[in-house]
Amino acid sequence: MTEDWTTTFIRYLQIEKNASVHTIENYRKDITDFLEFMKNHGISELTGVSYPEVREYLSVLHKREYARKTVSRKISALRSFYRFLLREEAVKDNPFILASIPKSGERLPTFLYEEEMNTLFNYIDATGSLGQRNKAIIELLYATGIRVSECAGVNVSDLDRDMATLLVRGKGKKERYVPVGSFAMDAIETYLNDGRKQIIDGKENPEALFLNYRSGRLTPKSIRTMLKKIVDDASMNARISPHVFRHTFATHMLNAGADLRTVQELLGHSQLSSTQVYTHVTKDRLKEMYQRSHPRA
Repeated sequence: MTEDWTTTFIRYLQIEKNASVHTIENYRKDITDFLEFMKNHGISELTGVSYPEVREYLSVLHKREYARKTVSRKISALRSFYRFLLREEAVKDNPFILASIPKSGERLPTFLYEEEMNTLFNYIDATGSLGQRNKAIIELLYATGIRVSECAGVNVSDLDRDMATLLVRGKGKKERYVPVGSFAMDAIETYLNDGRKQIIDGKENPEALFLNYRSGRLTPKSIRTMLKKIVDDASMNARISPHVFRHTFATHMLNAGADLRTVQELLGHSQLSSTQVYTHVTKDRLKEMYQRSHPRA
């Protein structure tokens, strides 16, 4: 019966909450993990869980040395699960309501300085079809701050080449339009007019913008692998993921005086607090520049 409620809850997330695939998979994993805990402790029904069992479960997570962010996510997932069960009158209370979510450590986003971005762009070999594609991807990630999953999901029809704007499908199937800078547009135009045509090589034209060598849609994993290879080949002393470009985009925009809410819209953040983390980065940058530049610093 517990598995049935899990399936019903997942369906609720998909249909009513319009949750992303990533969120649904995490919730499914977190609930399955807790059901395994229940089984190991002789608890057969969801109604048999009370706050002492929740505390015991949190103790188990602590012993497994999960990161605070992971523990917070698990508590949130199970709290939401029991809130749903309460709504459906499957349980009488929510044992996770009293569970405190551990505060995350102050971790500032990793970003690249402009000189580092220039080094990366200058290193990319854009002579071949895949090189043109790779340069277009990296230019687009930096120009727009879109997520790697959003980049992989872009179709040719999503790009307005006259207006230099892109339709982006974000988390929870939310859509937003973002402007695309001239460097990125030039790289994309080169790829569309040359490299992409070479990849297709007379075959049926697929809807995806970024293609692999077999003319199928490029996956987020493939984009990460491509980027890692370029960074390794360039011998850059930095761990760079596609998300670092997102952080770099936001940081550079705010450093140049962009409004926080504008950056929020461009990134597709539903909460302003998600964007505010970048103000800490810009403050650190300002302090660094002050210390370096002011004669009496």
